Amino acid sequence: MEFINVLAAAIAAYVFGAIWYMTLAKPWMAASGVEVGEDGRPANSADKVPYIVSIICLIIVAGMMRHVFALAGIDTVGKGLTSGLGVGLFLATPWIATNYTFAGRPRNLIVIDGGYATIGCTIIGIVLTLF
Repeated sequence: MEFINVLAAAIAAYVFGAIWYMTLAKPWMAASGVEVGEDGRPANSADKVPYIVSIICLIIVAGMMRHVFALAGIDTVGKGLTSGLGVGLFLATPWIATNYTFAGRPRNLIVIDGGYATIGCTIIGIVLTLF
């Protein structure tokens, strides 16, 4: 049953990511420097590897969050929301900001990717505590 919770949480964050990045596609592509094809989409949009890596990584994140939540007694939706928000806002996003700042990446990319990490972890936290 716990694997189903983890899988559901990862899928929920993945779906949110699809919506997030479709909505912010133009500013994200500009900030990230991703090569754009003639159709206005990323040149590598047909490559399935990034999508597969993404879902695998989200399963890993959701699995570790489930483990930490179990150890910490985080078992209500309110606690899951708060804890997921904390993981995204105070662990994932600062790490992204550190890496991007040293790499000289635009601040807007930190905001877009950090926003996804924060809200995605919040969604994972909520879904993990729904079951």
